[in-house]
Amino acid sequence: MATNNMHNLTTLIKRLEAATSRLEDIATSTVDLPRLNGAAPTPAPTGPLPAPPVSAQPPAPPKPIPEEVPESVEEFDAFIDASVKKYVTLSNDLGGSVAEQASSVLRAFIGQRKFILLTTKAKKPDLNSPAFMQLLKPLQEAITSVVDIREKEPRNSPIFNHLSAVSESITVLAWVTVDPKPNKHVEECLGSSQFYGNRVLKEYKEKDAKHVAWIQSYYQLFRDLMEYIRNTFPQGIPWNPKGVSVEEAIKSIQSSPAPAAVQPKAATGGPPPPPPPGPPPPPMKFDDAPKAPPAADAGGLGAVFNELNKGEAVTKGLRKVNADQMTHKNPSLRAGATVPTRSDSQSSVNSLRGKSPAPGKKPKPESMRTKKPPVKKLDGNKWIIENYDNESQPIEIEASISHSILISRCSKTTIMVKGKANAISVDNSPRLSLIVESLVSSIDVIKASNFALQVLGTLPTILMDQVDGAQVYLGKDSMNTEVFSSKCSGINLNIIEGEDEDYKEIALPEQIRTYIGKNGKVASEIVEHAG
Repeated sequence: MATNNMHNLTTLIKRLEAATSRLEDIATSTVDLPRLNGAAPTPAPTGPLPAPPVSAQPPAPPKPIPEEVPESVEEFDAFIDASVKKYVTLSNDLGGSVAEQASSVLRAFIGQRKFILLTTKAKKPDLNSPAFMQLLKPLQEAITSVVDIREKEPRNSPIFNHLSAVSESITVLAWVTVDPKPNKHVEECLGSSQFYGNRVLKEYKEKDAKHVAWIQSYYQLFRDLMEYIRNTFPQGIPWNPKGVSVEEAIKSIQSSPAPAAVQPKAATGGPPPPPPPGPPPPPMKFDDAPKAPPAADAGGLGAVFNELNKGEAVTKGLRKVNADQMTHKNPSLRAGATVPTRSDSQSSVNSLRGKSPAPGKKPKPESMRTKKPPVKKLDGNKWIIENYDNESQPIEIEASISHSILISRCSKTTIMVKGKANAISVDNSPRLSLIVESLVSSIDVIKASNFALQVLGTLPTILMDQVDGAQVYLGKDSMNTEVFSSKCSGINLNIIEGEDEDYKEIALPEQIRTYIGKNGKVASEIVEHAG
């Protein structure tokens, strides 16, 4: 028994020694180990392994918020995409100078789009300020470019009328400066283009449909522009009364953020990041519901005959009038009701038969007329000169390429036009002397007796109607001037001849001989008097 107890004690002591030895080993492992090369050893990692490092990507820059385009600019963009680009496409089909001129027209309208955008941001500046002149400079350069292309083309070229139709009407770009009713200015420019454009229609109507489609697209450009102006700027561009100055508006447009460039992908081992979410769906539009077809026009002669064809049923829609509603049986109705005049009644507005013309009034003698004060003013792009009589000093006008000049009821007066203007119209101005440097288009003279004109530079066309006596002096640069006269007499052209550059007077013909030839056709020729 004692032997067994000793054996158990010995076994217990050995187990205690083993446990103590293990505790000592554990305690030794918790003591700081010596540093290697001054650096602490890295402890063994415990716990779960960390996630592998992910390559850092620079954050994408925030996308600039696109600025909302005004509605007037959006509609002008639609006009350029539809009307102007159709004209340019047909011009490119013709090629040559026509395509080159159309490219200048397109650049001009794109520049005009920038002008309209600027007016939505800026206050209206002084029309004579340098900032406003700087805004008009691209328009003036575009007008000059279009005109120069026409001037470089010889007059016997088959496309000279094409180029003239555009160059005579390119001043339509100045509608942005006309106030009020710029639509009238566009309509006048359309009339200027039709002078040469109708020649294109007449020449190519049976020859080539491309040329006909080209001039029709150019006419349509004016009609669409008039429609845009009627809907957007009927009284002229209003600018922005609460906007900034023109200089600040120009800087804001030039510094507007450009569309964000595509960023290159980062070189990483992992898959690319997921794409951003798509744009939200467009809002629902309730205005796109199918519209009911327009009702047929109820007026006109067709409706009258349709009613008559009903026979006796035509009176079924009439209402019976009682005796108390008849004016000839009820005097009180005649006293209380008034019959509207013809001009105020609704029936007169829709009536197809107009009033008979009233007899014309004879004009008063000159001595009995009231003299109006003389007028010299610039209204938009139109100079108005009126009611000058027996002026001792010449009247000077500083004109630019977009200005047209109207001279009316000026007698015994000298007018000097400095600079290159667009066109001049003279009406009912006897004994008027006109000195012109250069013109883009023409001079139109109506009812001006004893008229005198001197051209220092270039002048394409002179139109005279009912002019009795005129002296026209043409310079060296205006030898290609065309003169059209109607119901005129005593017209003399003075052109430079010889080395001494003296003027030679040439009378325009007044008598025309008309006869029927052997083939039955009527022919006309100028009557010449020898002797």
